[in-house]
Amino acid sequence: MLDQQNLIRAALREDIGHGDVTTLALVRADARCRVRLHAKQGGVASGMGVFRGVFDELDADVAEWSAMDDGARFAGGDTLVSFAGATRAVLSGERVALNFVQRLSGIATQTAAMAERVQGLPVRICDTRKTTPLLRALEKQAVLHGGGANHRFGLYDGVLIKENHIAAAGGVGEAVRRAARHAHHLMKIECEVTDLDEFDEAVAAGAQVILLDNMPLDAMREAVKRAKGSGVLLEASGNVTLERVRAIAETGVDIISAGSLTHSAPAIDLSLDISNA
Repeated sequence: MLDQQNLIRAALREDIGHGDVTTLALVRADARCRVRLHAKQGGVASGMGVFRGVFDELDADVAEWSAMDDGARFAGGDTLVSFAGATRAVLSGERVALNFVQRLSGIATQTAAMAERVQGLPVRICDTRKTTPLLRALEKQAVLHGGGANHRFGLYDGVLIKENHIAAAGGVGEAVRRAARHAHHLMKIECEVTDLDEFDEAVAAGAQVILLDNMPLDAMREAVKRAKGSGVLLEASGNVTLERVRAIAETGVDIISAGSLTHSAPAIDLSLDISNA
């Protein structure tokens, strides 16, 4: 996994290559500017650290830095960041910095909208592994900034038996039993099910978390009833939209996971403007 600084370096290499020919031709080496990042729409901020990191990597000699906190809400017209810096570095890093902060603020904003729909109900809105390759850490952090919660980070830090695992193992019960034999005593076994028969089989085999995949609302309500008092956590997933998430939460499930938080969040419209220092 790339750490943040190596990620920034890779992104800058992709964009700048052997040099920003336009900026080098037009801007004096000693020029400085003032910078303002402002919003063209409302949202929730995320990615302030990686935004700053782009300009630090380019030795922009940043001064008078002022930035919103991650997780802060903003309206159209608000200033998210202002600073002074070396003009060449600012112009060369502008697009990479914007790409990061617009993407991450979009995820935080989408998460906040979904979390607001279930306000007052005892349920967590979670992300999934449906993230942009190499941006997972930042995108999952953006979900937290939007008021959501994180699911497992990767394949290595949690057992989640999915449809194809079940097919490979020969059934729900056998998959759960095999996983339990290989997991240590601090690791819960989660299994995906698609109907109530599979649900009963997973419970009987000892699953501690059950993912209700694309199940109708009435089936979810019945699963909640059957799980009551058992200590089994229920996670709903599949076709989780802003329009449906409240109804899903009202079934009584403990967790709602939505891949759309990361794979379908629209970028927030932000603009970076410069003026002479």
